[in-house]
Amino acid sequence: QVQVVESGGGLVQAGGSLRLSCAASGRTFSSYTMGWFRQAPGKEREFVAEIRWSGSRTYYADSVKGRFTISRDNAKNTVYLQMNSLKPEDTAVYYCAASALGSTYYRIDSYDYWGQGTQVTVSS
Repeated sequence: QVQVVESGGGLVQAGGSLRLSCAASGRTFSSYTMGWFRQAPGKEREFVAEIRWSGSRTYYADSVKGRFTISRDNAKNTVYLQMNSLKPEDTAVYYCAASALGSTYYRIDSYDYWGQGTQVTVSS
């Protein structure tokens, strides 16, 4: 079993940057696919980025490609989301999640463990 806790959210002006962190517990962290999702008020939760267990493969939603970078440090049981050139439409609660699957197809129901989320607010 894996427990995940997000941190690093906050208020930032448009064009600014934030780095989210996700600390995970569990001996098998390094074998899990890790993902970031977000949910804006009144909208469904959506996929943002994903990184496979080795860190060699990463995937991004089109809306964040080129601006966000996902990475992981298996020695620290931590995954990061570096967010640059932030836009007001990036405002949402960001969730970290862990999946035992190698291929999730970016589906919410492919992920087994979820954090409580961290708020990111981008002002214009």
